[in-house]
Amino acid sequence: MRSTLPVVVIVGRPNVGKSTLFNRLVRKRVAVVEDTPGITRDRLYSETEWNGRRFQIVDTGGIVFQEDDPLSEQIRIQANVALEEADIVLFVTDTIDGVNPDDQDLANRLRPIDKPVLVVVNKADNPQRDDFANEFYRLGLGEVYPVSGLHGRGVGDLMDVVVELLPPSSEKRDEREEIRVAIVGRPNVGKSSLVNAFTGEQRMIVSSIAGTTRDAIDTELEYKGEKFRLIDTAGIRRRGKIQGSVEYYMVDRAQKAIDKADCALIVVDGSEGLTDGDKRIMKLAHDAGKACVFAVNKWDTKEPPDGEPRKLSPIKKDFLRVISDEIPELAYATAAFTSAKESAGLEPVLDEILKAQEAYSFRISTGQLNRLIHDATFARPYTSKGRALKVYYATQVSTRPPTFMLFVNDPDLLHFSYERYLLNKIRATFPLVGTPVRIRTKSSHGDKDLPHGANKRSKKGVKPSVKPAE
Repeated sequence: MRSTLPVVVIVGRPNVGKSTLFNRLVRKRVAVVEDTPGITRDRLYSETEWNGRRFQIVDTGGIVFQEDDPLSEQIRIQANVALEEADIVLFVTDTIDGVNPDDQDLANRLRPIDKPVLVVVNKADNPQRDDFANEFYRLGLGEVYPVSGLHGRGVGDLMDVVVELLPPSSEKRDEREEIRVAIVGRPNVGKSSLVNAFTGEQRMIVSSIAGTTRDAIDTELEYKGEKFRLIDTAGIRRRGKIQGSVEYYMVDRAQKAIDKADCALIVVDGSEGLTDGDKRIMKLAHDAGKACVFAVNKWDTKEPPDGEPRKLSPIKKDFLRVISDEIPELAYATAAFTSAKESAGLEPVLDEILKAQEAYSFRISTGQLNRLIHDATFARPYTSKGRALKVYYATQVSTRPPTFMLFVNDPDLLHFSYERYLLNKIRATFPLVGTPVRIRTKSSHGDKDLPHGANKRSKKGVKPSVKPAE
């Protein structure tokens, strides 16, 4: 989807510091940066502001025209797509290396473009290196701008020029609240292919090589009048195996994407079945308190994926039963069976996300909740060590996810099995599919509210400050 904001695209050969400059311009560490060529492979978008003007910055993978590596070819395609939507191009070079044949090749490709092209000579960390930048006038693209993406030197002057060249925003910004969806899963389960299928364009680099996606990448999408932001993330592996590597930062980005998202779309490889890695990722999303939807991808290897209307075949029911048995804490999550390769089952995935998002923000009136809790505790009282649990009052204290506070005589009496009983009663009455639901307890004596089992009893007996629900 084309943004209504002006677009500034960063291009250049590998390892000239494009991602470092990108992070500097957006004022946060978005792109993975390491002194290894080829770290950035997809195009990465972020909004920024300078002198009151907002615009999008796009980071692209390093471009080399002589290599025959299939991934290098896809990187060139991604860069070309970015250039098509660019209003300004920042051609980043390296003052230490000087003019490289790859720089000259890329300059020749950029010369016919009918858009402003600024030659940005990076790694000019001190005034002495500014003299080296003059060599880049040989490229024949006009003025050169020495900067240091690492230290910020010269970046302000560059941004002043960029803002002067920006075209006006064509439309007002879309202020609708967007649904942020983090697409997570093990490496090579088809996350990027799924994003490409949703958008109908080759937005993400897709390869059978595990770990191709290395950043958390945003893609905008509209469906049934709702605005989605899809965040494709690197495949998650156990931290113990990746500490200190590029993949450590990949996992860190994925976890941050989950934290910022409303819903986690957990992609599972239907041709392989549920693995321990899938379960770890599911637990990660659940512990973050996010709405959860499963996309069982590559289902075309077994049978036709979901269509409209949806029908669950016996083999699909068996797969869902395995998920429910193996990780019961995510029994609330819904699933859709897809094939990114065939672009099948996509609408059911988005429909499930919409349902989960609605449940994630659902609010129950205090009267309804108290009647429900009163009936549940009356039908099945709970006693531990001769003491009965008494729930005096209940209220919903927050949404996203729905969270309920129970005022009780002693929070330590609420056993997890009885908590699950109350949660099941809530879910049986209200449409809370796709979202976790949480219960917290607070002593009616006025003690500090804590998760059940962690409350310290008051030394002095005080009468309940609230009346029992009628």
